[in-house]
Amino acid sequence: MNYSSPTNLLNNKTILITGAGDGIGKALAIKCASLGAKVILLGRTLSKLDSVAQQIALLNKQSAEPIQLDLNGATEEHYVNLAEHIKSEYGYLDGLVHNASQLGKLCKFTEIETETWHEVMQTNVNAAFLLTKQLLPLLQQADNASTIFTTSSVGHKGRALWGTYSVSKFATEGMMQVIADEYNKSSMRFNAVNPGGTRTSMRASAYPEEDTNRLKTPEEILDTYLYLLGDDSLEVTGQRFNAQ
Repeated sequence: MNYSSPTNLLNNKTILITGAGDGIGKALAIKCASLGAKVILLGRTLSKLDSVAQQIALLNKQSAEPIQLDLNGATEEHYVNLAEHIKSEYGYLDGLVHNASQLGKLCKFTEIETETWHEVMQTNVNAAFLLTKQLLPLLQQADNASTIFTTSSVGHKGRALWGTYSVSKFATEGMMQVIADEYNKSSMRFNAVNPGGTRTSMRASAYPEEDTNRLKTPEEILDTYLYLLGDDSLEVTGQRFNAQ
């Protein structure tokens, strides 16, 4: 998508981004802050989140709040407490971006380890379910809230060796469609974005021999996310977008 965002696109919007410590999440957090948003940085490694928050502080726009949470180990109580904290500090939530994902291992279906299967599903599916469930009341309090799920080309058409990750992304798209349909008449919208091949650590682990210079950087694929987070997409819900 070739979308040009106005400089005030996200003025005073409060947006939570998971996996905000590096990669696409980091780039999106910094860009959202530059466009006026208050960003809540959720991630596993506090030092990375603090670094992103410091970069955002240098923009002199808004401050960002880093919150450490390991999606793989978090229980429902963690998400309840998170929602209560956000309600207390911000009152409502304008945007939620489910960016954090776990790849697992590329292998034949019969070689998938049960532990790996559960870890990928926990991060990619269960965490998105629990987080969305607890934050829905805060999203409903906003004038027009946008939730973005992260999908993949293998979440739309299955591919050999991508078993665990592929199934998790099929589930992600299904979850997005179900919620979008349930809240079709509300002020909230729910969509999914496939980032495509991007210069990230996850991409490198999937394609270790790939020439990364041929890939777009996270900063170069943000237009679709910005379009969906801003008010230009108020009537758009239940859709799947390719960022490239």
